[in-house]
Amino acid sequence: MNIFADFHARIAAILAALGREGRLPPGLDPARFTVEPPRDPAHGDLAANAAMVFAKDVKSHFASPRAFAEAIVAALVRDADVAGAEVAGPGFINIRLKIDAYDRVLIQSLSLQENFGRIAPDPSAAPVNVEYVSANPTGPMHVGHGRGAVFGDALASLLAFAGRQVTREYYINDAGAQVDVLARSAFLRYREALGEAIGAIPEGLYPGDYLKPVGATLAAAHGRALLDRPEADWLPTVRAAAIDAMMALIREDLAALGVAHDVFFSERSLTLTPPGAARDAVMQAVEALRSRGLIYEGRLPPPKGQLPDDWEDREQTLFRSTQFGDDVDRPLLKSDGGYTYFASDIAYHKSKVDRGFRELIDVWGADHGGYVKRMQAAVTAISGGAAALDIKLCQLVKLVRNGEPVKMSKRSGDFVTLRDVVDEVGRDAVRFMMLFRKNDAPLEFDLARVIEQSKDNPVFYVQYAHARGCSTLRKGLEAFPDLDLSPPALARADLSLLADPGERGLIRLIAQYPRLIEQAAAAHEPHRVAFYLHDLASAFHSHWNRGKDEHGLRFVNEEQRILTIARLALVTSFTAVLASGLAILGVSAPQEMR
Repeated sequence: MNIFADFHARIAAILAALGREGRLPPGLDPARFTVEPPRDPAHGDLAANAAMVFAKDVKSHFASPRAFAEAIVAALVRDADVAGAEVAGPGFINIRLKIDAYDRVLIQSLSLQENFGRIAPDPSAAPVNVEYVSANPTGPMHVGHGRGAVFGDALASLLAFAGRQVTREYYINDAGAQVDVLARSAFLRYREALGEAIGAIPEGLYPGDYLKPVGATLAAAHGRALLDRPEADWLPTVRAAAIDAMMALIREDLAALGVAHDVFFSERSLTLTPPGAARDAVMQAVEALRSRGLIYEGRLPPPKGQLPDDWEDREQTLFRSTQFGDDVDRPLLKSDGGYTYFASDIAYHKSKVDRGFRELIDVWGADHGGYVKRMQAAVTAISGGAAALDIKLCQLVKLVRNGEPVKMSKRSGDFVTLRDVVDEVGRDAVRFMMLFRKNDAPLEFDLARVIEQSKDNPVFYVQYAHARGCSTLRKGLEAFPDLDLSPPALARADLSLLADPGERGLIRLIAQYPRLIEQAAAAHEPHRVAFYLHDLASAFHSHWNRGKDEHGLRFVNEEQRILTIARLALVTSFTAVLASGLAILGVSAPQEMR
């Protein structure tokens, strides 16, 4: 039960009734107004802005937005669940609910447990494609990759919880110069595995020790057969072996983080012409745009500022991306006739559209910010406006320990690996802290802080709240061994006994969970779930601490069985919501802390 959506529907019904009475103009769109928690809880339980949103539409029917709001309030106060409603300021509406309304939400949460807030799938909704990580297969993942991996994985889980059919996808950048550099680096380790002294790794090649096993595998498979062959002969063999090895390494790193993908899509496959086809997928995408008049031969003006070394003033094959909101038109072919990265990316996103996706979400590093407009333009063009692309940029991660920068990893050669961090602090700490910041905000990840058992460590604070709730339920059984703590039995508790402001505050926060899920999913912002869980845990800890000083506020009171049952119902609902949110984030909900 989404109490905010419920009252949105009730106010919409009031507007419809006013319309039938001729007191409102026809055609008011109820989707335009909102019902949400007031900024100050002292103002009530719900706040609605309908009178303000429709102020211009109704000025011929009401003297002011406030007068319109008063008409809505006059109907609201007759609602059986409304304890009071009033107009604030120029026309905002504050609503106070009767206790029974919230108690019904609590009963529903007890019934649904960790499915409370889950949105039923809509069979008519198009599937969503979430592409994330997509790191070049040139080595183990670094901490920056980890932020995008966690964000994308949590977003996919959030969308699935919100009723969407989600495909999690990884785009393997296995074409282009970087994988040829990988192959040459692996070949050097192959020579080393055969006993050759290779000396210092030449500049421009990958220096990490992670390529030594690749060299050893090549040596075992081919012996010395590759040594005397020209590069053109051995490069494809070594490149394929190196990419396979790196993808296996990346999959292991992702698994350690609790991240899995449904699809691994190869960039190289786009440049291979399938049997029976006249063109590869990239050229098919270019020709599809050409058939719509979106490709032309022309010259681009020089970029503003200092000219890059590779800029050429020449006739080029260009995509009319400015027609779809981009700053300049974009080249699709290089001077040597090869495809630009952009051309391959267009073909890749066309494949998503061809597979039936109409909502596409890409999770990129912040260094790709300049690429956003052109890619969104391409998706609009290639889908004829049928598909939309949302690109979420993840800012850099600064890794520190007690405030001091962490040194580079020898294994990687030039960066700290994600696996090293996961092994040191654990999956839960990495995942929660990566999400306890908006994705486009810089993140400082302190390896010392995230393992502290203190309220200053957000992941511990939230997990401890769940463990403390589970401990409370165990203590309830110790005090009353015959208690039935099953959700159906607890749903029959006398919830009217939960009259303390701390208890009512917890119930209000629990009631906000379905709305939180709906809004976080719509905005593609899983960090909202992390923020909510921290607020919920804080309210629980705060009320718990009050019970230390006031015996009558403790969740378990050996002298008051009926009151204890009601409070254990609240604790059961609280732990279920906390576990549900943590599951969306991919973080465990421990029953005890060790």
